[in-house]
Amino acid sequence: MRRPFIAGNWKMFTSEAEAIALAQAILDMTRPGDYDVAVCPPSVHLSSIRDVLEGSHVAIGAQDVYWESFGAYTGEVSVPMLETYCKYVIIGHSERRQLFGETNEAVNKKLLAVLNSSLLPIVAIGETEEQRTNNETETVLARQILEGFAGITLSEQVTVAYEPVWAIGTGLTPTPEEAQSACAFIREILSQIDSKTASVMRILYGGSVKPSNAGDLLKNPDIDGALVGGASLDAGQFVDIINALP
Repeated sequence: MRRPFIAGNWKMFTSEAEAIALAQAILDMTRPGDYDVAVCPPSVHLSSIRDVLEGSHVAIGAQDVYWESFGAYTGEVSVPMLETYCKYVIIGHSERRQLFGETNEAVNKKLLAVLNSSLLPIVAIGETEEQRTNNETETVLARQILEGFAGITLSEQVTVAYEPVWAIGTGLTPTPEEAQSACAFIREILSQIDSKTASVMRILYGGSVKPSNAGDLLKNPDIDGALVGGASLDAGQFVDIINALP
């Protein structure tokens, strides 16, 4: 039985005071349960959020990481730096791919580095609107998985997040049936690498997840939780999504 997982990606939002208040509100409004929950604040707030959440049932994740442990890489944050503060780290988010040119090869390097640490990776994949229109969704997802996981032994500690680029921040979402179909296909491709491990790996859906659609999305057999963007910036909405878990 795969344990449900709800993660909030705060992206480049929140002042320090806002981040602390948001983390405290989520902590106060939730209780430990048969699920995992994490928040991924901007890296500059990781220390402050650790002070709020340390030892609690709400874990902390980072939004990105670099594959080298140290060196002259201005602006980057390494795995050893994040291990002090985080349990999870997002790799390959579509905004990193689309806006900053991150490739499947870069995702692969980051994943290799994270798997050699105490951090748990959340690997994001998804197609653009153009790729969807051209019926390339499965081709794109397969390539992102096979290239992103090249040379890697699958682990149930790795979470995959299906985030169709056309749904992120747009208010648009695939139907629950479309989301399930994509997540089932992702599990099928992972099974080509290691069928036993693929069956126990968690696959999240992300892209305009909100309380009004969370229940219908989360009841699907291959959707094990959600990677939540905008709604995670509102404690009430984020908790409502957690409470929508079947």
